[in-house]
Amino acid sequence: MTEDSLLDGKVQLRQPAEGYRAAIDPVLLAAATPAVAGDVVADLGCGVASASLCLLHRIPEVRLVGLELQPLLGKLGQENAQLNAVEDRLSVHIGDVRAPPASVAAAGFDHVMMNPPYLDPAAARLSQHEVRRIATVEGEAGLAAWMNCALGLLRPRGSLTLIHRADRLDEILARLSGDCGHLTVLPLWPRLGQPAKRIIVQARKGTGAPLRLLPGLALHDESGTYSAAAEAVLRKAEALPL
Repeated sequence: MTEDSLLDGKVQLRQPAEGYRAAIDPVLLAAATPAVAGDVVADLGCGVASASLCLLHRIPEVRLVGLELQPLLGKLGQENAQLNAVEDRLSVHIGDVRAPPASVAAAGFDHVMMNPPYLDPAAARLSQHEVRRIATVEGEAGLAAWMNCALGLLRPRGSLTLIHRADRLDEILARLSGDCGHLTVLPLWPRLGQPAKRIIVQARKGTGAPLRLLPGLALHDESGTYSAAAEAVLRKAEALPL
C-alpha cells in the first residue's frame, strides 16, 4: 500500500502500490457532478473512494454511497473515509452493477457518478495484475449494464455523470437519449489542437432538453504542465460546471 493524496494534499488516499491507482479521472468526475448540500450521490465502481472523497471535500454536506465490485478496493474505500474523517457521510458497499445490493438499490439518488472500466477485452492488452484488469477492462458487465444500473438508481430528474473514452461517445449517447435529456458532452483534450481521448457526459433522467456540446477542457498547456483551468479543478478543488 502507498499513502497518497489528491487535490494538492486536501484528500488523503491509501491505495495499492501496484494495479489500478487513482489519477486525474476521478478528480474530474467529482468536479463535474452537480451536487449541492443535502443531496445523496451514488459512486458506481468507486474503487478506493477517490471521486467520493473529492466530492465530499468540495461539498461537505452531501452523502455518498459507493458500490465496488472488488472487496480489497471497497475495504480501502471505507478506510479512506475514516482517514479523511467522513465515515459518517460515505459508506462503501460491495456488489455488482448488474445486481446491486439492497443497501444501494433501495435508495433514490439525486446524482450518480461513475468511472467504469473502459477497455474492450477483445482489443485491449490485458494486464496480468488482477485488480488493475478488473478496474480497467470491461467484464461481464458492459457499458450498457453500468448505465442501466445508474438510471435505475436515479430519482426522476436526477443526474448521471460519467467519464469515459471519447471513442465510446456514440454508444453512451445511444443508450441515454431515450431516457434522458440535458445530455451534455465535455471533451477533455490532452492539449489544445489534439483530439480528445476522454469525455465527460452528463444527463438528467426523464427530461427532454436537447444535447449540448461544450467547448472542452485542455488539460495541459504547450509546456506540458497542467493548464490554469485544469489546475483550478485538480489542485484547488473548483467545480467543473457542465
